[in-house]
Amino acid sequence: MVDESEETRGGTATITRTETQQSVEAGDHERFAHYVRKEKIMESALSGEPVIALCGKVWTPGRDPKKFPVCPECKEVYESMMGD
Repeated sequence: MVDESEETRGGTATITRTETQQSVEAGDHERFAHYVRKEKIMESALSGEPVIALCGKVWTPGRDPKKFPVCPECKEVYESMMGD
């Protein structure tokens, strides 16, 4: 019988790492993060109702927009509204 302290002293250990993977659905490469008024996002989160982006896209938000590039059409509309 081996003492536990002897097994852990100066030996090697196996590190178990859990990897998480987000599944990719068909068409994900074409997705963009869209510009929508903040209060509309909050309303949608509470009610489940879809929102309308500056570019006209209608959808119910549910994904992290930081994982997608900004929609060029939304960006163009936003910049024109801001006077840039």
